[in-house]
Amino acid sequence: MELQDRSQELKNSGISIAAISYDSKEILADFANRRGITFPLLSDDDSSVIRAFGIYNTVAEEGVGPNRDDPEIAADYARYVSALGTAPVIIGTPYPGTFMLDARGRVGSRFFEEFYAERNTTSNVMLKLGIGLSPIAAVQGETAQLKFTAYPSNPVVTVGTRFSLAVDVEPGPDMHVYAPGADAMGYRVIGLRLAPTEHVHFEPVEFPDSEIYHFEPLDEYVPVYQQPFTILQEAVVDASQEARASLLELDALTISGSLDYQACDDAICYNPVSIPVSFTLDLELLDRQRANR
Repeated sequence: MELQDRSQELKNSGISIAAISYDSKEILADFANRRGITFPLLSDDDSSVIRAFGIYNTVAEEGVGPNRDDPEIAADYARYVSALGTAPVIIGTPYPGTFMLDARGRVGSRFFEEFYAERNTTSNVMLKLGIGLSPIAAVQGETAQLKFTAYPSNPVVTVGTRFSLAVDVEPGPDMHVYAPGADAMGYRVIGLRLAPTEHVHFEPVEFPDSEIYHFEPLDEYVPVYQQPFTILQEAVVDASQEARASLLELDALTISGSLDYQACDDAICYNPVSIPVSFTLDLELLDRQRANR
């Protein structure tokens, strides 16, 4: 559904969409009709294309095969398959992911998850590729040294959603903030510091390339940001069986923390600053999750 919701933004960026699935034409036609899907849904009901791309999820077959009682196979099946439904439903599926192709059909980038229940959102892929995204539920702020806009890639998440919290930062005139590597010289690197959140796992922050600034009074060469930039904090909603029952009782997830930074101009280094930020994400159940509840 998110692909459909973002289809116009993707089209405006010159990107066309097609989704491929092991489901039959009839199932896909019914799904498209019920959900108002306007982009092509391609049926690969024998999983031949999925196999050709090397993304076939063999763990599903192993988990119901003659060696299903092997402890390693059982553990893999529990992690990579069984979190979303019964075995007959999921055999034939690929590892979930996205290929980005150029006009000649060449793969330029790809985004895949090993764990079947974890899914990279369309908005998250767009952010990671640097494609313009209309911020939703944004938190905006301004200090004497910079302006910022913080927002989630997705205001609605579900079990296994892989999303990002983005912060667009615009340093003030003649100002710079510190990039990774500056901490070794005693400066505070800009970043999101998030409180531990139950059922959410945070990945390492992704920073853009920085530039080297020469601070003449101390003859220091320090990595900084002087132009507008974006930092991405990727996160994953827990998709384990243990977490699922708890998550399905919630209506929303709240993630709180702070934007921390230290800014300087050509003459003065200002005290470190910590600005509180908070994001509330709605939780939504998928059709299969409702059925298994």
